[in-house]
Amino acid sequence: MSSEEKSFKEYRPMLAMAGIIIIVQLVALLLAAPMVAEDMRAFEDPDDASNSILYIGAILVFTFLLLMAIRRGMQWIIQLVILLAVASTMYYVFYALFALTAVSALINNVISIALAVILTVLLYKFPEWYVINTVGLLIGAGASAIFGISLSIIPVVVLLGLLAIYDAIAVYRTKHMIDLAEGVMDMRLPILFVMPKHMKYSFIEDSFKKEEGEEREAFFMGLGDAIMPTILVVSANVFLTDAYRIAGFINIPALAAMVGTLVGFIALTVLVMKGKPQAGLPFLNGGVILGYIVGVLIAGTPFY
Repeated sequence: MSSEEKSFKEYRPMLAMAGIIIIVQLVALLLAAPMVAEDMRAFEDPDDASNSILYIGAILVFTFLLLMAIRRGMQWIIQLVILLAVASTMYYVFYALFALTAVSALINNVISIALAVILTVLLYKFPEWYVINTVGLLIGAGASAIFGISLSIIPVVVLLGLLAIYDAIAVYRTKHMIDLAEGVMDMRLPILFVMPKHMKYSFIEDSFKKEEGEEREAFFMGLGDAIMPTILVVSANVFLTDAYRIAGFINIPALAAMVGTLVGFIALTVLVMKGKPQAGLPFLNGGVILGYIVGVLIAGTPFY
């Protein structure tokens, strides 16, 4: 195998991860309009920056509870809470998708509940990597859309900035985010994306216990690394109503924010390929914010 072929093979899973981020963003943009129509906002006042502080506080509390449950061997509580959250988020996703069709509200509810329950049970019984990725894509797009329509530009930028700082501290200083990731991976829950290096890989059979210097069989990316930058993409597309829309679907600032996300992901990939865990949000959030700023300048619209 030539050095070029070997290099491409090593980077192929990361290219697939970039593809997942793009799909999450496109699906979130598709979900935004029906979610606005169905009033699925998480906050009443999208311009209130204190909503970002509340969001950060909720993340900190939830992270603390997860760590305590892992250290006390109470993983079943984590599984129950996350599976319930997964089921409810998928319900909103399917309801918004079917709201684009001509089905009645009753039929929509029945179909959405059924699909959410089926996928949640499948996830619990058979948490293979492609099941986790499928569910993760749905809930990632759904959560991004909900918070994207619930927070206007300034609160989102505040949120992304604070989360980038927190992620850096949690990975490089306290390292509790690494402990949390390892604990949750053992439970095979859909709060991360899994991209195997070969098709024989099984997430169910992976012990995740590697010797020093031993190479992992898959790359992993936290679900939040796809969700957080996508919130700004959706928010820009929803709240910048005067910006020109390409094909009536996406405006220039939102598109530039998507490009910025990919640029940040490429920078992150270069460091991840060196074999050490990295905080993803400083790169991804920084990239999406810079991309948004460039897009606003190109479009000639106000920043918010």
